[in-house]
Amino acid sequence: MPAVPTKPVAETGDEPTYTISDLAREFALTTRAIRFYEEEGMLAPERRGRSRVYRDRERARLGLILRGKRLGFSLSEIRELLDQYAVRRNERAQFATFIESLEQRRARLLQQKDDIDAVLAEIDTVAREYRRRLKDEARPGRSALREPAPTDPAAPAVQGN
Repeated sequence: MPAVPTKPVAETGDEPTYTISDLAREFALTTRAIRFYEEEGMLAPERRGRSRVYRDRERARLGLILRGKRLGFSLSEIRELLDQYAVRRNERAQFATFIESLEQRRARLLQQKDDIDAVLAEIDTVAREYRRRLKDEARPGRSALREPAPTDPAAPAVQGN
């Protein structure tokens, strides 16, 4: 639900302004989280005495920060993207840079997925082997503390008494 802007102050013209509480409600954040992004230099609201006054620019930047987080970008990557938007006026170049960042992020995630799949397959293999060993050990005449085969590096050492 979009924030309802506070009543614009005469000196702000027609542009709506928002309080920190307005933005916190709209984006389901704590005011502390918004202040954190300020401390990190990602947001720069105007100050009127002790109050922070946010404009549409800061509201949009906060939305971009949260989108970047949802996409798995680090704060430094998000900051770089925000800085590009602040410096460049060429929207086409900004989009190209953002697409490149997205493609790099996607490639990293696919690699992580492959790595996770490999670890899960290894876990399944080891679990199957140890289930089979437990089943074999439960048969009459089998020693419950039989030492695993020495060629199995994943097997825990069994210490005898």
